[in-house]
Amino acid sequence: MIGNLWHWRHLRAGLIALLLFGCAVGPDYAPPASELPAAYYESRDWKLAGPADAVPKGAWWQVFADPQLDDLEARAAAASPRLAVAMARLDQALALANIDKSALYPQLEVDAAGRRGRTAGDFRAPGMSAVGETYNLSLYLDYELDIWGRVRRQVEATDAAAAASAADYQTVMLSLQAEVARNYFDLRTKDAEIALLDATVQLRQAALDMVQSRFDNGVANRLELAMAETELARIEAEAIALRRRRGEFEHALAVLLGEMPSQFHLASAPLDLQPPRLLPGLPAQLLERRPDVAAAERRVAAANARIGVAKGAFFPTISLGGNVGAASTSLGDLGKWDNRVWGLGPSLYLPIFQGGRLSAELKRQSAAYDETLASYRQIVLDAVREVEDSLLAVDVLERQGAALKRADDAARLAASLSDRRYRAGAVSYQEVIDTQRTELVTRRAAVLTYSEQLQASVSLVKALGGGWDEPAPVVAD
Repeated sequence: MIGNLWHWRHLRAGLIALLLFGCAVGPDYAPPASELPAAYYESRDWKLAGPADAVPKGAWWQVFADPQLDDLEARAAAASPRLAVAMARLDQALALANIDKSALYPQLEVDAAGRRGRTAGDFRAPGMSAVGETYNLSLYLDYELDIWGRVRRQVEATDAAAAASAADYQTVMLSLQAEVARNYFDLRTKDAEIALLDATVQLRQAALDMVQSRFDNGVANRLELAMAETELARIEAEAIALRRRRGEFEHALAVLLGEMPSQFHLASAPLDLQPPRLLPGLPAQLLERRPDVAAAERRVAAANARIGVAKGAFFPTISLGGNVGAASTSLGDLGKWDNRVWGLGPSLYLPIFQGGRLSAELKRQSAAYDETLASYRQIVLDAVREVEDSLLAVDVLERQGAALKRADDAARLAASLSDRRYRAGAVSYQEVIDTQRTELVTRRAAVLTYSEQLQASVSLVKALGGGWDEPAPVVAD
């Protein structure tokens, strides 16, 4: 008896040592390396910001200083169905991680049962009643000794997957914020274009009245009157079309905010914002700032851990199980000491022949790792390209806007001079129409370019993974 107890204690100590010091099969994770440039090519004319990954990236849209936009962003964050979907997916990933973590702990279960039944005569002992009762109450213990680290690798995989889902949520949040800002700026751009065309309608109406008066007095001909009428009707039609487009942007905003389009309306307002001058930072910051890059990296980590899970399937599964309780043919005798039952012992499961299933699963997980690694590298390349595109757009649109400002000033002067020359009888009305059309086209182009500058600023913020709540430190090139 003493010898058996000694052997059992040493077996238990050995099992505990294997549990504590057993290695985890499969490759240990190392973050994928990314060969990033030292600076953005399109930022050669910019100043570089110092590291700002520790600076909050919250309400980046406040850099535009528009209270209406602030309100829309808050409403979208509170009620957007798209964001609710992402949150539900994150909750599922976190729950799945907790499910896998439960395998690290002993599993305890209570089983209570009572039964009344009749036993056939051939199976009854002499004097045994045909009808009898059985009762049992037991506590069961089951614990897998994670000697090879299979369970730990599974937990590692689901933890990484949950972290990827959290980054996915941030990606959806950033995309939603950017879409709200873009649609809002598009809507305000239409407000500016409509205001410009409404003012132009008044000018064309005044021009028509002037030509009508000249026609009535025999100074202008019927062709000039028809041309003036055509210009007025054409501008009115364009203004009507712009109102339709404005309504579509308003409907899009309502959906982003999780509201019914029929119950959402924004009053017209002028587009009076100053595009911010954003600092691009360093390329390496993208790996920390962009949530989609972070999500891709976490998926690489999860795929790496699943290789360990697949390798762990080749090794024995050792579990420690036991039970303690009582069983009796009488409910009243269930608590008697003589009716106690118990059992304790290890169990081992070892796959011998699986028809190549385990090897195929290991190859599948290795290929999945290669896929996530390639996907990560592609996302990093796309992220750098998006920043380069946005920097290029901001720079080009700024210069384009300055050129259009000069063109607008010249077009206004040309339209004014041609009107005077026509009133003096020096030129035909065709010259007036041509200069007025050029003026309108130039002014609308200036408005649209200004809107594109705002859109490019939003794209740059999104490409950088968010904005800054406070200015980042600036160092010279």
